[in-house]
Amino acid sequence: MKFANPLIVVSDIEKSKLFYSTVLGLDVILDFGANVTLTGGIALQTKESWCSFIHKPKNEVFFGANNSELYFEEDDFDNFILKLNQIPGICYVHPIIEHSWGQRVVRFYDPDKHIIEVGENINKVVRRFINKGMSAENVAIRMDVPVDYIKSCL
Repeated sequence: MKFANPLIVVSDIEKSKLFYSTVLGLDVILDFGANVTLTGGIALQTKESWCSFIHKPKNEVFFGANNSELYFEEDDFDNFILKLNQIPGICYVHPIIEHSWGQRVVRFYDPDKHIIEVGENINKVVRRFINKGMSAENVAIRMDVPVDYIKSCL
Protein backbone atom coordinates (compact mmCIF):
# COMPACT_ATOMS: atom_id res chain seq x y z
CA MET A 1 0.00 0.00 0.00
CA LYS A 2 1.24 3.44 -0.91
CA PHE A 3 -0.45 6.72 -0.04
CA ALA A 4 -0.75 8.74 -3.25
CA ASN A 5 -2.04 12.21 -2.35
CA PRO A 6 -4.72 14.22 -0.57
CA LEU A 7 -7.74 15.26 -2.63
CA ILE A 8 -9.96 18.20 -1.77
CA VAL A 9 -13.33 18.96 -3.30
CA VAL A 10 -13.76 22.45 -4.73
CA SER A 11 -16.76 24.38 -6.00
CA ASP A 12 -14.88 26.31 -8.70
CA ILE A 13 -11.78 24.56 -10.02
CA GLU A 14 -10.48 27.59 -11.95
CA LYS A 15 -10.79 29.83 -8.89
CA SER A 16 -9.02 27.19 -6.77
CA LYS A 17 -6.19 26.75 -9.29
CA LEU A 18 -5.65 30.52 -9.28
CA PHE A 19 -5.71 30.66 -5.47
CA TYR A 20 -3.22 27.84 -4.98
CA SER A 21 -0.93 29.30 -7.65
CA THR A 22 -1.10 32.91 -6.46
CA VAL A 23 -1.08 32.38 -2.71
CA LEU A 24 1.03 29.24 -2.30
CA GLY A 25 3.02 29.14 -5.52
CA LEU A 26 1.76 25.71 -6.57
CA ASP A 27 1.72 24.79 -10.24
CA VAL A 28 -0.60 22.51 -12.18
CA ILE A 29 1.07 19.18 -13.00
CA LEU A 30 -1.95 17.43 -14.53
CA ASP A 31 -5.25 18.99 -15.56
CA PHE A 32 -8.10 16.67 -16.48
CA GLY A 33 -10.75 19.35 -16.16
CA ALA A 34 -12.70 17.95 -13.24
CA ASN A 35 -9.49 16.76 -11.53
CA VAL A 36 -6.26 18.73 -11.21
CA THR A 37 -3.00 17.70 -9.55
CA LEU A 38 -0.80 20.46 -8.19
CA THR A 39 2.86 20.46 -7.21
CA GLY A 40 3.19 19.08 -3.72
CA GLY A 41 0.76 16.31 -4.62
CA ILE A 42 -2.51 18.04 -3.79
CA ALA A 43 -5.41 17.05 -6.03
CA LEU A 44 -8.45 19.24 -6.63
CA GLN A 45 -11.74 17.61 -7.64
CA THR A 46 -14.89 19.41 -8.75
CA LYS A 47 -17.85 19.07 -6.43
CA GLU A 48 -20.03 17.80 -9.28
CA SER A 49 -17.72 14.95 -10.22
CA TRP A 50 -17.02 14.11 -6.57
CA CYS A 51 -20.73 13.77 -5.85
CA SER A 52 -21.10 11.37 -8.77
CA PHE A 53 -18.13 9.31 -7.50
CA ILE A 54 -19.56 8.93 -4.00
CA HIS A 55 -23.20 8.66 -5.16
CA LYS A 56 -24.38 11.59 -3.04
CA PRO A 57 -26.35 14.72 -3.91
CA LYS A 58 -24.50 18.04 -3.90
CA ASN A 59 -26.26 19.16 -0.73
CA GLU A 60 -24.51 16.38 1.20
CA VAL A 61 -21.02 17.77 0.53
CA PHE A 62 -20.13 20.53 3.00
CA PHE A 63 -17.39 23.14 3.06
CA GLY A 64 -15.97 24.94 6.09
CA ALA A 65 -16.13 22.14 8.65
CA ASN A 66 -12.87 23.32 10.31
CA ASN A 67 -11.87 19.71 10.89
CA SER A 68 -8.74 19.39 8.75
CA GLU A 69 -6.07 21.45 7.07
CA LEU A 70 -3.40 21.43 4.41
CA TYR A 71 -0.06 22.17 6.08
CA PHE A 72 2.82 23.97 4.40
CA GLU A 73 6.21 25.11 5.71
CA GLU A 74 7.86 28.27 4.43
CA ASP A 75 11.59 29.01 4.57
CA ASP A 76 11.06 32.78 4.35
CA PHE A 77 8.06 33.13 6.64
CA ASP A 78 8.32 36.91 7.08
CA ASN A 79 8.28 37.56 3.33
CA PHE A 80 5.42 35.11 2.86
CA ILE A 81 3.38 37.06 5.42
CA LEU A 82 4.16 40.34 3.63
CA LYS A 83 2.97 38.77 0.36
CA LEU A 84 -0.13 37.26 1.98
CA ASN A 85 -1.10 40.62 3.48
CA GLN A 86 -1.09 42.14 -0.02
CA ILE A 87 -3.54 39.60 -1.45
CA PRO A 88 -7.10 40.92 -1.26
CA GLY A 89 -9.83 38.72 0.11
CA ILE A 90 -7.76 36.38 2.30
CA CYS A 91 -10.02 35.13 5.07
CA TYR A 92 -7.96 34.30 8.15
CA VAL A 93 -8.71 31.55 10.62
CA HIS A 94 -6.36 33.47 12.92
CA PRO A 95 -3.48 35.91 12.56
CA ILE A 96 0.14 34.87 13.09
CA ILE A 97 0.61 32.96 16.31
CA GLU A 98 3.68 31.42 17.88
CA HIS A 99 3.20 27.89 19.16
CA SER A 100 4.69 26.84 22.49
CA TRP A 101 7.65 25.24 20.65
CA GLY A 102 8.46 28.57 18.97
CA GLN A 103 7.16 27.98 15.46
CA ARG A 104 5.22 30.89 13.96
CA VAL A 105 2.17 29.94 11.88
CA VAL A 106 -0.78 31.52 10.15
CA ARG A 107 -4.02 29.81 9.15
CA PHE A 108 -6.43 31.00 6.51
CA TYR A 109 -9.13 29.59 4.27
CA ASP A 110 -9.00 28.70 0.60
CA PRO A 111 -12.02 29.73 -1.53
CA ASP A 112 -14.03 26.71 -0.29
CA LYS A 113 -13.16 27.19 3.39
CA HIS A 114 -10.52 24.46 3.55
CA ILE A 115 -8.01 25.49 6.20
CA ILE A 116 -4.50 26.26 4.98
CA GLU A 117 -1.71 26.44 7.56
CA VAL A 118 1.62 27.96 6.66
CA GLY A 119 4.27 27.51 9.29
CA GLU A 120 7.79 28.72 9.62
CA ASN A 121 10.17 25.97 8.49
CA ILE A 122 11.10 24.15 11.70
CA ASN A 123 14.80 24.21 10.82
CA LYS A 124 14.51 28.01 10.62
CA VAL A 125 12.92 28.05 14.08
CA VAL A 126 15.88 26.13 15.47
CA ARG A 127 18.34 28.46 13.73
CA ARG A 128 16.44 31.52 14.99
CA PHE A 129 16.89 30.33 18.57
CA ILE A 130 20.55 29.41 18.01
CA ASN A 131 21.18 32.84 16.44
CA LYS A 132 19.74 34.43 19.59
CA GLY A 133 22.54 32.76 21.52
CA MET A 134 20.71 29.72 22.88
CA SER A 135 22.60 26.44 23.15
CA ALA A 136 21.32 23.33 21.40
CA GLU A 137 20.37 21.97 24.82
CA ASN A 138 18.36 25.10 25.68
CA VAL A 139 16.66 25.05 22.28
CA ALA A 140 15.72 21.40 22.88
CA ILE A 141 14.18 22.34 26.20
CA ARG A 142 12.40 25.37 24.69
CA MET A 143 11.00 23.29 21.84
CA ASP A 144 10.35 20.17 23.94
CA VAL A 145 12.28 17.90 21.58
CA PRO A 146 15.43 15.76 21.95
CA VAL A 147 18.81 17.48 21.60
CA ASP A 148 19.64 15.09 18.75
CA TYR A 149 16.69 16.46 16.81
CA ILE A 150 17.97 20.02 17.29
CA LYS A 151 21.43 18.98 16.11
CA SER A 152 19.93 17.31 13.04
CA CYS A 153 18.28 20.63 12.11
CA LEU A 154 21.56 22.53 12.19
